Amino acid sequence: MTEHVLVPIDGSPRSERALEHALDMNDVELTVITVINPFDTDPNTIGLQSPTGIPGLPGYSEEWYEGARAEVEELHAAASEQAAEADIVLSGEIEVGDPARRILRYIENNEIDHVVVGSHDRTDLTRILLGSVAERVVRRSPVPVTVVR
Repeated sequence: MTEHVLVPIDGSPRSERALEHALDMNDVELTVITVINPFDTDPNTIGLQSPTGIPGLPGYSEEWYEGARAEVEELHAAASEQAAEADIVLSGEIEVGDPARRILRYIENNEIDHVVVGSHDRTDLTRILLGSVAERVVRRSPVPVTVVR
């Protein structure tokens, strides 16, 4: 039976490793999800950070959003090419909001069997203060989660 696997991707090396891991799995259908977070100022989340550059201050400039969406579509197209080479069916979803919340909501509202997520490799202090998306998904997911470092 085919397992439906969700892979959150954001263009970072950690999410690329998670996608590669999922592509190595047998008998899977993949969905990649990218969450555009207008509150994010993480420079490692290329092109998806807040246009204001100020944490907690959203910037819903339509021009910024369209640019971020185009970047995500390119990211998903590259993932689709990788999946096609591995003869795996891949679909993509784009969400806007808090990444962990949107990922968890997607899991709950869709028939997801497994999640493969990349670890952010933050320091303990940063994780305590900011929380890790991977950690929040692991703790709250109703399905098994594989964390790839």
